[in-house]
Amino acid sequence: MRILIVGGTRFVGRAIAEAALAGDHEVTLLHRGKTMPTTLESAEHLLADRDGDGLRDALAGRTFDATVDVCAYVPRQVTELAAALDGRGGHHVYISTMSVYIDEQELGFDESGPLAQLSDPTTEDVTGETYGGLKVLCEDASVAAYGKDNVALVRPTYVIGPHDPTGRFTWWVRRVAAGGRVLAPGPHEAPMQIIDARDQGEWCVRLAESADAGPFNSVAPTPPFGFGDLLDAAVRAVGPQGTELVWVDGDWLREQGEDGQTMPLWTEGVSENVMAADPTRALNTGLSPRPLTQTVADTWVWMQDEDPGPVAGWGISPEREAELLALWDARDR
Repeated sequence: MRILIVGGTRFVGRAIAEAALAGDHEVTLLHRGKTMPTTLESAEHLLADRDGDGLRDALAGRTFDATVDVCAYVPRQVTELAAALDGRGGHHVYISTMSVYIDEQELGFDESGPLAQLSDPTTEDVTGETYGGLKVLCEDASVAAYGKDNVALVRPTYVIGPHDPTGRFTWWVRRVAAGGRVLAPGPHEAPMQIIDARDQGEWCVRLAESADAGPFNSVAPTPPFGFGDLLDAAVRAVGPQGTELVWVDGDWLREQGEDGQTMPLWTEGVSENVMAADPTRALNTGLSPRPLTQTVADTWVWMQDEDPGPVAGWGISPEREAELLALWDARDR
């Protein structure tokens, strides 16, 4: 197959591109040239900014069997890509997000769960408040442009694994690998789901190959699964002997000023069922999540080999963690 991937060189797109190349597909990457992994050297590279004037020229005269759009955040970008392809893009795979759903969902909800809505659907200001609603509009624009039977809408939760640039999951891998007493923000059972970028990448290629359509929850594991299960897996994978998770009440942590920024991936003590979605449709079309311990171990190997370093703004310092643990230990004395 001839596969076009728009924005396929950094993390989510990189995993899709690597999987497509491994499957002996002809891969064309349209990107700005800011990252150029050596693993993607055999792909064709079209350097263009999708928000610039060169999109039509870059794609002129080219025909593809499938297109994977990794980086559309506002519906205008979807419609402009469709216009540039002018019916020559083949089956369309749009990478959306679980943020399209509102937080209030039933445990184990499927792709029919209620979606976010924007008070101003014309905005192109991408913020924490507008991100999900804009992605809903991007999904709608994809269906309108390509037809509902020709679009797969991939809705990932937190994407993790080697080459993760976000600093969220990697903060926990680094912290657990350091060992000792690890402050773990409760509750232990708060719903949590993740997806390894490599598993999602391989599956997205299968969606393109099989021309599967419709929305898909790209999440793992199947609920019930909690934040505590995630950290327990990290300890099993990379925690030195004697590593201890010290579970601290979420309400108390919030009173101390901590949040989902200082404690990455933490839902701040709120058990949101939006992190407990049903992945059955994805599993039935080829999503095959590897064991979480393997993802943790592989991520730690990558971190040691390439030394990406912590990402500013995520996590707490060792001094602050020790202070909080001391306060927690002393609360009943």
